[in-house]
Amino acid sequence: MRLFNFFLGALLFLFTFFSYNALSSGVGFSSYPLMIDKKFVSLEMTGNLSSSGGVGVQGRFTQKLHSRMTLDGGIGISGGRFSGRVFAGLDYEFFPDYMKQPRFSVKGVLQNVKDGDTRKNVFGVTPIFSKGFSFWGYEGFPYASIPLAISLDGSEKSYETIANLSMGITGKIPMKGYGHLTANLEGKLNLKDSYSGLYMGLAFPMN
Repeated sequence: MRLFNFFLGALLFLFTFFSYNALSSGVGFSSYPLMIDKKFVSLEMTGNLSSSGGVGVQGRFTQKLHSRMTLDGGIGISGGRFSGRVFAGLDYEFFPDYMKQPRFSVKGVLQNVKDGDTRKNVFGVTPIFSKGFSFWGYEGFPYASIPLAISLDGSEKSYETIANLSMGITGKIPMKGYGHLTANLEGKLNLKDSYSGLYMGLAFPMN
């Protein structure tokens, strides 16, 4: 229950400190340690607190391809200006979480985002640092990253660069009967030409 209270406290902190980044699907479960060929399907809530925003939902599929590579992809809808997105990402681990060494990986991301009446292609790269810790006997995996991206607007033949600071945590649900589920909380802070955001996800194992 203490870890459950920790997740609730973290959620309140993130909601207070962050608003929603509409040009990103989030880091998701990429930094979470999975067995090879393990598959997740997750349902995630997004909340846009900006003047042009709204709440939304997205579905994500995540699979561990081999010891260093994790694939994910999905689709999302939301209210407000950024009403839809399709995304795919591939995370490659350079250094594992070992002893005092944090895990370091880089995730490449491709998105197609609906921005008002136009669609934009977003190409991004996300360096991710993560580390497993024990919280009152339960293991959690906090992470931090700086998502960087280029958004291309084909109709106006223009582009813009995007940067965020992202922080989050993943871990098993610390409640009896729900230990097979994995939760994710993630917040993003706008650094350049973007929005700040919040993601809350719950992943269901497929195998």
